[in-house]
This record gives sequence, structure tokens and C-alpha cells, in this order.
Amino acid sequence: MSANIYDLIVLGSGPGGYVAAIRAAQLGLKTAIVEREKLGGICLNWGCIPTKALLRSSEVKHMMDNAKDYGLSATGVSADLDAVVKRSRGVAGQLNSGIKHLMKKNKIDVHEGDGKITGKGKLSVTKDGKTTDLTGEHIIVATGARARELPHLKADGKRVWTYRHAMTPTEMPSKLLVIGSGAIGVEFASFYSDMGADVTIVEMMDRIVPVEDKDISAHMLKRLKADGMTIMTEAAVEKIDVGAKGVKASIKDRAGKVDVTEFSHVILAIGIAPNTENIGLEELGVKTDRGHVVNDAHGRTNVETVWAIGDVTGAPWLAHKASHEGVVAAESIAEQLGKGSGHAPHPMDKSNIPGCTYARPQIASIGLTEEKAKEAGHKLKVGRFPFIGNGKAIALGEADGMVKTIFDAETGELLGAHMIGAEVTELIQGFVVARQLETTEEQLMQTVFAHPTLSEMMHESVLDAYGRALHY
Repeated sequence: MSANIYDLIVLGSGPGGYVAAIRAAQLGLKTAIVEREKLGGICLNWGCIPTKALLRSSEVKHMMDNAKDYGLSATGVSADLDAVVKRSRGVAGQLNSGIKHLMKKNKIDVHEGDGKITGKGKLSVTKDGKTTDLTGEHIIVATGARARELPHLKADGKRVWTYRHAMTPTEMPSKLLVIGSGAIGVEFASFYSDMGADVTIVEMMDRIVPVEDKDISAHMLKRLKADGMTIMTEAAVEKIDVGAKGVKASIKDRAGKVDVTEFSHVILAIGIAPNTENIGLEELGVKTDRGHVVNDAHGRTNVETVWAIGDVTGAPWLAHKASHEGVVAAESIAEQLGKGSGHAPHPMDKSNIPGCTYARPQIASIGLTEEKAKEAGHKLKVGRFPFIGNGKAIALGEADGMVKTIFDAETGELLGAHMIGAEVTELIQGFVVARQLETTEEQLMQTVFAHPTLSEMMHESVLDAYGRALHY
């Protein structure tokens, strides 16, 4: 095959794009990837990974601040913000180098520059005024998304930040306003609070982390308030006036009263916007819905040979969802080209995608909330187990949290699982596997969980749903 002629071209190298390229290459497809910034996309360079590095630093600081609770003494604890950020960027840089290695290992051509689909099977890459034309049997759009702004709420990078600014601050906020309480909002609120900032969260919905189960939202609210944060729900920031030394925010509360409060900095965490502009989708007639590309469970769009995966296709906006979609799309394309693995590519099942929030405390969930399960017409068996009933949690000094499981009362199907507390983002995978294997409550109750572990709470929550909890 001639140079610049490929079986597959992937536009975007985030966790969806680079994984799709690797899987395609594994199946024997000549593959290229196009990236305008850094390999790994937002998640690796400006999202999932560097934020977890920041949160680890603030978690260690919190433990040092509370060393006496463990019979230890730590005095004069302070934070070097520049060093914390440097570590975070170093972690991202290390993983970026890892992606470069994977591209080379799998013989994937990397084209740097702005990519645009110019026709069926045609894509141009422009960098520094020079354009390279590529041809591909199939094209996967994996261009991701960016932080959303509103006309009256725009980031300037100095006083008003998006997540990118918040990851590389030039100064420590003294009084921080976080607009939005989804995963991004509460993670940054948690980080800056533990680092010493006075934090206020404003959420327009009636509860924080509104996509989570109501019990989890209520528990999170209690914890964040206990940590000294100010939480305003059913509230809205109507205006921000940016000055040289701070920001004046006009905040309307649930009663309709507007107060003006001064902050040193503001973080906008009000959602994301898909990167669908200026990449040739409109000219080709690719269907979108509120900016997001419409795809099916295999990643196909309405235009033959054009596929789409990841954040550009809409919720849930999660890296692991994008990666899995990338594998499904790559295998489906290989199948069409007669280079499949011999097994029919499986369709994406979004109901089995776990969600994780890495604040302190962590949140993790899978499946339906109790409210959604009731709306769907299920008769329920609901179990709850608190961290205070678990020996390992008490030994760790992390005895605040809960595990909640939701079952169909008639079939024993695990409809949903919801957790808040230490390391629940690791625990949730047990319930993800259970749902994927269509495990029933009886099988879960008969499973032996190691002792002493936090995972025992998963077992106890299942037992509690059927009136059989042993330790609470």
C-alpha cells in the first residue's frame, strides 16, 4: 500500500482514538492517527491522569495534617504549589511518551496537525502552513470535547479558569468559587480545599453530583460541608465582574435573592462542548445532535465509512467509554475489510459503564439509581452497608462512607450499585463484572470475599438487600 493511503485514519489521539488505532493495527489494518496537540488527548495530558496526580498530592497533605489521628506527629506541613503542579505535569509527560512508544510498536503512522475530512475517504492535515493529504478506506472521528463556556461566564486564564487553567495555577486561590458540582467540579473543589483554599460550590440542580443516586449525593454534601466548604444548590451565577485582584460574583440563591460575593478565583465546571467544528462533518452530511455526532452501538455514523467514538458522540463523557468504543469500532471496521478476529464485534452497552469521581471522598457507580429503577417499573430490593461496619475501613481511618446495591425483587438482577468512600473507584469493578456476567443476588451472596478488605462491604450490601447483613 502506498504512503499516506490507509485502511483506517483516526482523527484524534485521546483514549478513544489511540486505542482504536492500536486495535486496528493488531488486526492487520494499515493505520494512521492525526493529532493537533499531544498524543493521549485531553484525558492523558489535561484531564484524567494529571488531575489524579494533583489529588494524590492533596490527599497526602490531608493525611499529614491529620497525622495525630494515626499516632504520628507532623509539624510545619506546607504545600509547594509549583512542585505539586510540576509532579502532575511530569506524570502526564511520562504517559505521553508511553503513547508515542505504543504508536511506534504497532507501526501506526502519526500525522501532526489540524485534520479535516475533505471527502469520502479523504482527510487533510495542516501544520505550519503545509498540508498533507491522506486517503483511508475508513475514518474514525475521535476529536473529543472541551470545557463549555457561557456568554456571561468566560474564562480568562487569570481569575476565571477552566480545568486546564486549574491544573497549572500560577498562584494558590485564597477564596475559590467552583461553578458546577459534577465530577470535574467536586474534584477541583476537593483538591483546592485540601490545599488550604476557602471553597464555595454553586450548583443549579437541587443536589450536588446530580447524576448520582440521591443517597450518594446527600452523603457527599454532608462530607464536603464537614470539610468546611460552602455548598449552594438550586443556585446560579448570573454575572461575574473580573478585577485585577479578584472576582465579584452575583449569585442567585434558591429563594431568588441575589448576593454579590468576592472570590480570588473562579473555576468553570459547567459541562463540555464537542469538538465538531471545522473538521468537515457538515460538508459530508454527518448527522449531529446538539453538536454531538450521532453513532450506533458499533460507532457507525449515517455516512458510510465515517465512524465516531468518545466524547464527541455525547454522554457519558468518560475515557474508558471512549476506549471501549474504539475497540468496538476498530473490530467492526476490520470485519468489513475481511480482517476480523473471527468473532462478531460486540455492540457497546452503555448501561454497564462505571462512573468514578476521585474527590475526597471518592464516588463510584454502575447501572440504575434507585430513582431511575423505580421509574423503569422495577420492584426493588435495596441494600446499604456503611463503612463504619467494616474492620478494614476503621483500621485505615476511613470509616465514613457507604455501599448501596439495587436489585430487581422478582429476578434478582443487579440493577445498580453506588458507593462513596475510600477507594470505591477500585471496588466498583467487582459490580461491573457482576453486571457484565448477569450475576444474580444469589451468586453474589454465595461468593467468598477476602477478610479484612473494603470489598466485604459489597457483600454485606447485597446481604442487606435481602435482610441478611451480618455485621451491621
